[in-house]
Amino acid sequence: MTHPSDRPLHPAVPSLARQAREGRIGRREFLSRATALGACVGIACTLAGLPHPGRAATPAIRRGGTLRIQQNVKAMKDPRSYDWSEMGNQTRGFLEYLVQYNADGTFNGMLLEDWQANADATAYTLKVRRGVRWNNGDAFTANDVARNIIRWCDTEAPGNSMASRVTGLIDPATGQARPDAITVQDAQTVTLRLSAPDVAIIANMSDYPAAIVHESFDGADPFHHGIGTGPFRPVSLVVGESCILERNRDHDWWGTAVFGGPYLDRIEFLDYGTDPSTWAAAAEDGEVHLLYESIGDFIEVMDAIGWTKTRTDSAATTVIRGNQTAEVEGMRPYAARDVRRAMALAVDNEICLELGYAGRGKVAADHHVCPIHPAYADIGPARYDPQAALAQMQAAGMADFVHELITVDDEWQRNTGDAVAAQMRDAGLNVIRRILPGGLFWQNWKSYPFSATQWNHRPLEVQVLSLAYRSGAAWNETGFANPEFDALLTQAMSLSDAEERRPVMARIERLLREEGVIIQPYWRALFNHHDGTLVNAEKHPAHEIHLHRIGFAA
Repeated sequence: MTHPSDRPLHPAVPSLARQAREGRIGRREFLSRATALGACVGIACTLAGLPHPGRAATPAIRRGGTLRIQQNVKAMKDPRSYDWSEMGNQTRGFLEYLVQYNADGTFNGMLLEDWQANADATAYTLKVRRGVRWNNGDAFTANDVARNIIRWCDTEAPGNSMASRVTGLIDPATGQARPDAITVQDAQTVTLRLSAPDVAIIANMSDYPAAIVHESFDGADPFHHGIGTGPFRPVSLVVGESCILERNRDHDWWGTAVFGGPYLDRIEFLDYGTDPSTWAAAAEDGEVHLLYESIGDFIEVMDAIGWTKTRTDSAATTVIRGNQTAEVEGMRPYAARDVRRAMALAVDNEICLELGYAGRGKVAADHHVCPIHPAYADIGPARYDPQAALAQMQAAGMADFVHELITVDDEWQRNTGDAVAAQMRDAGLNVIRRILPGGLFWQNWKSYPFSATQWNHRPLEVQVLSLAYRSGAAWNETGFANPEFDALLTQAMSLSDAEERRPVMARIERLLREEGVIIQPYWRALFNHHDGTLVNAEKHPAHEIHLHRIGFAA
């Protein structure tokens, strides 16, 4: 990052560095936390005794060319309600972010050039990057930053998941930003005053719904609106077919002096549907240069045709859950804790990893906190006991109930659902399967009584917990509403030091598992393939494609 190296470090950073030196947290976890608290990468690496990630080894990138990417092309909507990484990629070329999360776990400033947090994470100072202009010629200032954060605080905006990420700025009585929460100090400075500590707020600014929009944006289609600060301009978007961006030669992009790019003249996202065989055929025919994600058996297929594979560990996962508020024939079958626990006891997560994801990942433990996360607590594996599962279901008076497990028609998610259903049947439970095409499944993903949902990687464990399990959160698909969990999560979000946060995280993990909130069988390693001509095309753990960095090798 570009901020001065001589300003005071956040008090949690030296402790994090010590934990990294002692091997108690990994490199990625350390860099995620240290850079989120405002430490520059160089200083963070020096403190932890880690090699500095220099740029010298990066191959030369030639300027120009058209990059064709296989990716599902989604309909656009207000960015704060984006619910797919693909949406963020489709507008990433012109709608930028305050902060960027990198594949190595670091955060660097984009439209922010610096930030500072106080010791208890209740106050943040954001320094806006100088010299940035919108592509309509307007200057980008602290007012733009404040206005976007105020938009994120609007709890009444349909689908606005950002409100769940900035709760400390919101007045619960009005559902809007508190009057004193967001202050413009000058043209380059915004201060945030939170009602409760939040160590994740900078990380949340990098998530794909946090794209920054112009004051004239009306909340409809940002692709049609077209005003942004990035180096590309939107050309056309046809849902299910293609999304095309071109380099905006009428816009003097601020990032060229910082990053060197953009390198490409044109970017085409091409939609070949959900069948990976069509992706492989497009690759063999030279129709695309890059796959958004390589999955299942087609990883070996792409290897066999000679394409370059990249891999990253991640906290991406799938969860199989009963919705505790959903009604089936006049009853709420998953409101009962014992029913949920019985289903979890019937499932061996190792079998799900092998049958559902061909072993390409790590076994999980039914609590949605990953070993890659800074404050992960190892509370042991999830219990597998099919005999106890049946006995518990019988005791709950639900032995004859038929569970309908719904999944999307996607290879690894379909296979995982099949593995879960088969094990539940083996335990004596009644299960039927329903497989839906993506366009239909995702219309109602939060409301199905019993279904599986994929969840993306997020750098900090408290991020996904806040989005998915806090009472009333925008993406709470389980219907879980537990005051004890909410209080523990609030406490965890107040602790900058991962070692201090870990005991609280252990209590959260046990609570989620004891309540049977989810069956969460594994953590996914992620893969992509490209044709060998690209630089900076490695798979990102959060499915991001940083269009200003990618290009063809010189």
